[in-house]
Amino acid sequence: MNDVIRAPAQPRIPVRGADADAAAFFPVRRIYCVGRNFADHAREMGAAVPTSAADRGNPVFFCKPADALVLDGVVPYPRGTRDLHHEVELVVALGSDAPAGLVDPADAMGLVFGYAIGLDLTRRDLQAAAKAKGLPWDTGKAFDHSAPVSELVPARAVGDLAPRTLTLQVNGQLRQHGAFADLVWSVPEILHELSKLYALRAGDLVFMGTPAGVAPLQVGDTFTAALDGVVELQGHVVTEGSIA
Repeated sequence: MNDVIRAPAQPRIPVRGADADAAAFFPVRRIYCVGRNFADHAREMGAAVPTSAADRGNPVFFCKPADALVLDGVVPYPRGTRDLHHEVELVVALGSDAPAGLVDPADAMGLVFGYAIGLDLTRRDLQAAAKAKGLPWDTGKAFDHSAPVSELVPARAVGDLAPRTLTLQVNGQLRQHGAFADLVWSVPEILHELSKLYALRAGDLVFMGTPAGVAPLQVGDTFTAALDGVVELQGHVVTEGSIA
């Protein structure tokens, strides 16, 4: 088979725990994202907030391209916006294909390979304009360098997520903090709901939603995102065109 163009490299996330002579990587297939999965963030965005499990309706999903991943923490300020926002999120990595049909929430965690911390960067002005016209959010969410992510930590090394929290500091100041106990939809529930719409496969990532405190990033800002006691992501924002 002769390709008529050079095949793009598949994005691969480093995996913690490999020895120096045999580094391990996680090849990424798709990136799914969950919107409004913390009640406090839904509230700050002006969305309805569920008061009970029966009142949740359906989760909000959107996608980013796999090549939107940023692995070195260096984020070029994107073109087309004057309002780039950070959204810190738990990232769930699937290590097994889901069986045909729906994923049972009781079995969903068996698909999970590991966890990372990431940012769902958002061109908020473009997203707001699209929402006002009832149009898709793609230009606000699915752009180049919009998904910085840390190394992956195998699930067995993380254990129970329930007591853990995620945080984001920008220029040394706390911007976001959330507890996983406050998720509207848990990891098993999200995998179940995604399986109603997509065939989940090994290599898929799921960004699980952000807590309140989303705010702008500017050129020169530094950030530290953390899944407490597990993994950190450090980075900074640079002028577009300043990296290859």
